[in-house]
Amino acid sequence: MNLKSFGLLFKSFVKIVSGDATRRNIHVDTRLCRPPGAYEGEGKTSVHILNKDSDLGIMIDGYSQVGFRLNNDMTVLGSMLIFPRSVLSWNVDDISEITEEALSLFSVLEPKIDILVLGVGDQIENYNFYQKLIPFSRRNRIPFEILPTEQACSTFNFLNAEGRNVVGAMIPPKHFRPTDDDELQTKLRYQNLYEWE
Repeated sequence: MNLKSFGLLFKSFVKIVSGDATRRNIHVDTRLCRPPGAYEGEGKTSVHILNKDSDLGIMIDGYSQVGFRLNNDMTVLGSMLIFPRSVLSWNVDDISEITEEALSLFSVLEPKIDILVLGVGDQIENYNFYQKLIPFSRRNRIPFEILPTEQACSTFNFLNAEGRNVVGAMIPPKHFRPTDDDELQTKLRYQNLYEWE
C-alpha cells in the first residue's frame, strides 16, 4: 500500500466517521458481544437464593417441633437465639417463660440490635404477654416484633439478608403439619445420611 492510497483510505474513513453517514454506516452486531441466550432487555430477571449465600450469614432453612435447621447444615434442638453470625441455645419453652430476665442478654449487647424478632411458636390469639416486655423494650431501646415462628423465621432471614443487626428469639411450634415437600426432603436427607460407600 503506497502513501497515496493510504491517504485516500484515511480521508474516506474521516468522512464516514465525521459526517451524517456515521449513524447509518457504523453498525455493531450485539449478538457477537454477549453469550447466546443472554437477555439484555428491560425486565431482566435473576434468581438469587439467599439461604445458600454464606456471605449473608446464618439463616433458618427449616423448623419442626423439636428445633431448627440452619443454612450451614447445623441443627439446633429446642429454642434458640440466632444472630447474623452465631447461634445460642435459649432456655425458654413457651411464651409464659419470655421475661425480662430471659431477654437480659440483649440489654448488654454492643452494637445495639436494630430489631428483636420473637418467634412465639404457634399462632396465638392473646398477645397480652407482651405487656410485660414493653418496659424492657423502652428502657433498652430495643424494638421487637412478635410473630408465630413460621413468619418469624422468614422475617429474620429477610432482615439478615438486608444486613440489619437483627436477632431472632425462636421457640419451636408445638403443632406442625408437614407438607409433601418436607417429607421428601427428610427422606432424602436420611437416605444420604445412612448411605454406605
